Amino acid sequence: MTATGTADRPHRVGFVVFDGVTMLDVSGPAEVLHQSGKLGHPYELVLVSPGGGAVTAANGLTLSGTVTAPDAGPVGTVVVAGGDRLAQQPAEEELLCTTRTLADRATRVTSVCTGAFVLAELGLLDGRSATTHWRQAGTLARRYPLVRVEPDAIHVRDGRFVTSAGISAGIDLALALVEDDHGAAVARDVARELVVFMQRPGGQSQFSAATTTPPPRTDPLRSLIASVLADPAADHSLPAMAATAAVSTRHLTRLFRTELGTTPARWVERVRLDRAQHLLLEGHSVTSAAHHSGLGTDETLRRAFARHLDTTPTHYRSRFASTRGRSSTA
Repeated sequence: MTATGTADRPHRVGFVVFDGVTMLDVSGPAEVLHQSGKLGHPYELVLVSPGGGAVTAANGLTLSGTVTAPDAGPVGTVVVAGGDRLAQQPAEEELLCTTRTLADRATRVTSVCTGAFVLAELGLLDGRSATTHWRQAGTLARRYPLVRVEPDAIHVRDGRFVTSAGISAGIDLALALVEDDHGAAVARDVARELVVFMQRPGGQSQFSAATTTPPPRTDPLRSLIASVLADPAADHSLPAMAATAAVSTRHLTRLFRTELGTTPARWVERVRLDRAQHLLLEGHSVTSAAHHSGLGTDETLRRAFARHLDTTPTHYRSRFASTRGRSSTA
């Protein structure tokens, strides 16, 4: 579903904001749409909050001049920005009502980062695919089991709903909207102007970490996980882990399924990959990273990178090892 807009009647986009909103969830997409307007494909942006007036972002900066949903007028696209508190507890009724009012009359409803929690709380994502920040994907899936959460996606489109990953992924989302509305060439020109990827390589997994696994509830699994994290390269076959946890292999598999939603082998591979990522960024060669992480060979490491991160070890290191760009020499 697209929205073209003209110079006389630009497509109106309503940003749902609130106290504690993540500023980049708003400013990133807004800048993309502003740059589209400079290229002759305008959008009219309006900030909408439950109470109107000024709201304070999480970083302390103020967004002024927001209006309430009844005063916003018709909006073709809704962008629900995120904020940390949305993943910690359900959104308050005023924010839900604001979003519902805008969403009911919009042709396209989108979210950035944890803004997906607002759409999910309203039931708008039931039976649909969606995404959010990688750190909160598990929480979204547990709290709203009718939502098909895709934790690795940068943005997911399902009908008139488009959800995006964390924070800067709002820029990717807005570029996708511009491409829908005005074509790839316009979106590409905007991406060039902002010096960002038209479509960033890989998914969210390359930014996440397996070691952020929530602590298990049972003592045997908690001790085992601590043991694996302490030495990923040790023998962590299923029999060896079952012996460490003093349970049967069948029971250990059941514990992993119940508490972590995965298998022992898959979890160990992800931990080893996480360790290999750190080793590469510390300057280890591919061979050294494979050996010291427990993945073993260069080929095993490359396959793990391709399977989980959709990139190669070399490309990963070149993109994440340093913030320093190319240097010129005298």
